[in-house]
Amino acid sequence: MAGAIISPGTSRNDLLKIAGAGVLSGILTPLMVPLIDRIAGTPGDFRIALVAIPFAALVFILVRKLAANPRWAAWIAALVTMIAFVAAVNAAILVDGQADNAAKAVRNVVSGLAGGFVGAGLMALGIALLPAGPRSAPAWLPMLATGTVAGALLALDNALELDLTSMLYPVWQAGVATTLATALQRSKLS
Repeated sequence: MAGAIISPGTSRNDLLKIAGAGVLSGILTPLMVPLIDRIAGTPGDFRIALVAIPFAALVFILVRKLAANPRWAAWIAALVTMIAFVAAVNAAILVDGQADNAAKAVRNVVSGLAGGFVGAGLMALGIALLPAGPRSAPAWLPMLATGTVAGALLALDNALELDLTSMLYPVWQAGVATTLATALQRSKLS
């Protein structure tokens, strides 16, 4: 399965496959909520982290296949992804609460931008610290910009009152996955 998604040399077709896998994980992400709601007695942040499992699995595959990292580093990258997801949700909630005087659409855009920035930023920071992670900030800027801008789709999800579907997750996860793959490839080449 992992070999079908990517190969050591990432071409345009490989990036399209990665984006497709990101769209798929983004479609699966909100569908995880009803499954996780069946788990009784778990804390809220842990439940939020479990929602991120589809994207964390994709990140695991990308880090394992595109960087010269040991297997444990791919597991750490998946865990960092789940932590970043929790932080992004909490950042969006915090910003939404702080902007309570603004119009609902403005609050949703700003909180989405904040959540997208926090999620992509924490992923970049955590994966950069792995043995074969890119250490230069410019390698991570496309991922940070993509995650931040795509986060604004939270406003569209809320305007359309989407629950078990989302525009945010497929776009955000496809964009972040492709820019992550590009960053990992650049570190491999340098």
